[in-house]
Amino acid sequence: MNDQLEISRLVEHLFRHESGKMVSVLTGIFGTANLELAEDVVQDTLIEAISHWTYREIPKNPTAWLYTVAKNKALNALKHEKVKSKYISDLQGGVGAAREFEMDLGNIFSKERISDEQLKMMFMCCHGAISKDSQVALILKTLCGFSIPEIARAFLTSHENINKRLVRARKKIREHEIPFKIPDDQTVNDLLHAVLDAIYLLFNEGYSASSGEHLIRYDLCEEAIRLSEILVDHHTIKNKSDIHALLALMQLNCSRFSSRIDQNGNIRTLGEQNRALWDLEIMEKGFSNLKYAAQSGHISTYHILASISSFHCSAKDFEHTDWQSILALYDKLLILDHSPIVVLNRAIAVSKVDGAENAIAELEKIRNAKAIKSNYLYHAVMAELHFQLNRFTEAHDALKKAMDLAPLPSEKEMLGSRFQNYFNKKNDGDVPNAKV
Repeated sequence: MNDQLEISRLVEHLFRHESGKMVSVLTGIFGTANLELAEDVVQDTLIEAISHWTYREIPKNPTAWLYTVAKNKALNALKHEKVKSKYISDLQGGVGAAREFEMDLGNIFSKERISDEQLKMMFMCCHGAISKDSQVALILKTLCGFSIPEIARAFLTSHENINKRLVRARKKIREHEIPFKIPDDQTVNDLLHAVLDAIYLLFNEGYSASSGEHLIRYDLCEEAIRLSEILVDHHTIKNKSDIHALLALMQLNCSRFSSRIDQNGNIRTLGEQNRALWDLEIMEKGFSNLKYAAQSGHISTYHILASISSFHCSAKDFEHTDWQSILALYDKLLILDHSPIVVLNRAIAVSKVDGAENAIAELEKIRNAKAIKSNYLYHAVMAELHFQLNRFTEAHDALKKAMDLAPLPSEKEMLGSRFQNYFNKKNDGDVPNAKV
């Protein structure tokens, strides 16, 4: 028997990377009304992988193995009389599609077909008949392999609410007979924003994971970039400014990954990071995409966020960061997105330009916001700012709150270490500047 932990990790990895591809291709065969059938086939395939690989050897090419099993299961479903009578009238192309599928097994999961079908899936999920919150949830579930708990954390809501959104979305797909195709030019542009929002949520979950042992989940970030590259490379989409901007943002942030965690797994703030470890190749791709994004003259939240990240990447060291320009960009971002999270991030730049007192005043304005009450970073930043002002009681309370709310062990450990260091410094009469 093979190592169960190793198999579980492999299947989890493949589920994240391959389930969306398989569901997209099979939805093109079964039709959008039968999205759940496609999901069931993929789920059965992964369950069989766990069983087969546990008691037999793991195949040399696990992905190819999954594709083969998924094709066979899909074909069996089409051949089954009960399934056929229920679904065949809904198939894309009817009986012809079933015959084509039978004859075309060798090419069903080709790279080109996967790319086209995933693009169709992105826009199907973002059809106007589906509500905005359900659109993003559906993309994360069907195309990106997110679990219900992960989506719930991303939306700061309950598992039950996410389930309801997904049920409503699938119902709308059936009721409106939403087609599985790439829309025309105008419709593509109208739906693109919802698609990019979903991709950005996926990236954020990887960039600062909401669960597990690891702060960064690299596979999620890679998947978000991959989906964006499908969009930017496809000839159907004419206006790609926002896509380039989002790619720039993700790539510039990814370029700093190797320095965010030290050898002991401890988190490093931007000021503590070894910039020699930054990935200049990925960073250059980010700068290149930012250049492409700027050519249209259009400005979105992704353009501004990517520009902010570019100032961090281009500074020769932390002390030479252009905080004045970063604050000016946050002022522009507030016009487009006056959310508590933007106010929180802007407050850091305010502290660098106008001092800790002014930054605290900005943070007090959002103290009672729903998205902030359970956000450990809000309290961590508050603690840093109070330390700068030698307000040790307030700093102690804020840092304690941050530690209680931090979702990951690595984050709790980092805050605890900083908590101890600050008070050791206080006792020595040496209070450092905050590292926000």
